[in-house]
Amino acid sequence: MTAGQAETRRRHQVEELCAAAVRALSGDPALHFRARRLHRGREPLPLHAPHLRQAADDDLLSSRGIADGMALRLTVSDAALHRRLCPADPAERGIFELLEQFRVESLPPAELPGMRRNLRLRHVRWSLEFRRSGLTETARGLALYTVAQICRSRITGEPVVEETEDLIEATRFALAPSLGHDLAGLRRHRMDQEAFAGHALGIARTVGVLLAGTEREAEDDGDPTDPRFSLVLDFDTSLSEQIPSATAGTSRTLGESGAAYRVYTTAYDRERRASDLVRPGQLTGLRERLDRRVGRQGVSPGRLARDLKAVLAEPARDGWDGGQEEGHLDGRTLAQLISSPTERRIFRTERIEPVADTLVTFLLDCSGSMTAHAEPVAALVDLFARSLELAGATCEVLGFTTGAWNGGLPGRDWRRAGRPRHPGRLNERLHLVFKDAETPWRRARPDLAALLKADLFREGVDGEAVAWACDRMRARTEARRILLVLSDGSPMDTATSLANDPHYLDEHLRETLRRQESTVEIRGVGVGLDLSPFYRRSRVLDTSVTSGYAPFRDVLGLLTRG
Repeated sequence: MTAGQAETRRRHQVEELCAAAVRALSGDPALHFRARRLHRGREPLPLHAPHLRQAADDDLLSSRGIADGMALRLTVSDAALHRRLCPADPAERGIFELLEQFRVESLPPAELPGMRRNLRLRHVRWSLEFRRSGLTETARGLALYTVAQICRSRITGEPVVEETEDLIEATRFALAPSLGHDLAGLRRHRMDQEAFAGHALGIARTVGVLLAGTEREAEDDGDPTDPRFSLVLDFDTSLSEQIPSATAGTSRTLGESGAAYRVYTTAYDRERRASDLVRPGQLTGLRERLDRRVGRQGVSPGRLARDLKAVLAEPARDGWDGGQEEGHLDGRTLAQLISSPTERRIFRTERIEPVADTLVTFLLDCSGSMTAHAEPVAALVDLFARSLELAGATCEVLGFTTGAWNGGLPGRDWRRAGRPRHPGRLNERLHLVFKDAETPWRRARPDLAALLKADLFREGVDGEAVAWACDRMRARTEARRILLVLSDGSPMDTATSLANDPHYLDEHLRETLRRQESTVEIRGVGVGLDLSPFYRRSRVLDTSVTSGYAPFRDVLGLLTRG
């Protein structure tokens, strides 16, 4: 196993272990980690303190410290009381939130001494990382850092991180007169949240005034930004606000009445090779543009192929190795044993090789809103198609859109027929094949560039596209079939929604997923959107990341079994 493969597996195991620990400590079975963020069901929970932000390179003990801190916050802190007492000023609230987190971290159960060690280790690691980030080189950063150090030390009774004592000494001496009374009260009232909050508010107001005084200096000095620092001042920003979630309502026509999904007419439906819809000269230019984007991404197909093989490959018999000193007796060597009685290499062993007998199909939503994401999505799919082939797996790239806007020819026929009620899907479906399973990546390179042709993107009927892709996959012989649906929104065809009800296509997509998941592993990849209302397993793809391995690592996580 390569270092990259081992790291991917390690991160997954750490995340699963931490999620199990939080569930056990809090008693809440709905808690789990997604993209290093704690969720309850589909809802992300807020990060109350900067040291609770998990990084990709955190080891198990540090990650356990984060998990233990989150579990204590859920079990020890009265959330309603905390919200009622929280100050409105963002800077003051940041300090108030931090102090409440320190309070709960000072109250681990006596029967769990390892929890206290985990929390301490996490605090030390965060403190050293904060210092190395350069944030303590400004007055603003040093003030925040000093407050965090002396307050946690006072609340928990643990010493200040030894490596930073000299750094904070002068600032601690300057703050002592204004914070002394409230600092003493923090330790004394840590068992009483409301009494503790009175002293925490006093410290928050004092530090808020100090931060306001250093704000202009921070601007003049070009104060560096860092997620761990910005979080202190913005505790209200949650992942659910940054990443919208797909809407998935219930259809009156399908869900409530029990009626079957209908298609008004299939006479105009088409399935085409995407490259046939692009002029050859234009396709060449689009391929050059895609190559430039792939180059900027800076991802090695070889590395990605190794990680894919680690995720997809299964042990398989691949013949026999003869001439062994142990194993199964090889009948072909018996004569050799008679002629040379001392010969010991008369056995054979079965050869076991990892084989990625897997078909991975990328199904791309080619609706109009996806044009804004076409280039990063095309680069991701192109690199995956090439790397899957290197890993010994099979890849297919498909797309779905409509042949026209606002109903097209089926809509015209429906209007001529007098607009009958509940006509069902009311547009001409267009399914696109960018790369089929039989075509190697090298031959499919030009065709994949058609992903950048903007006028192919119209509207989308997701449920029928998923069924189409699954039918193609079931016709193949691979042992494992994985369908990755890349979309930036709920199913949408304007004519269908207006003629039936707004959630007609939503209901059909959910029904299709339930029906198809028995034979195909279906995953949702939300392009800037959380698709968990539809897909049992999904990830959010951040297309603003123009280089690096992070988006590929997110998709790799979806390829694991489970």
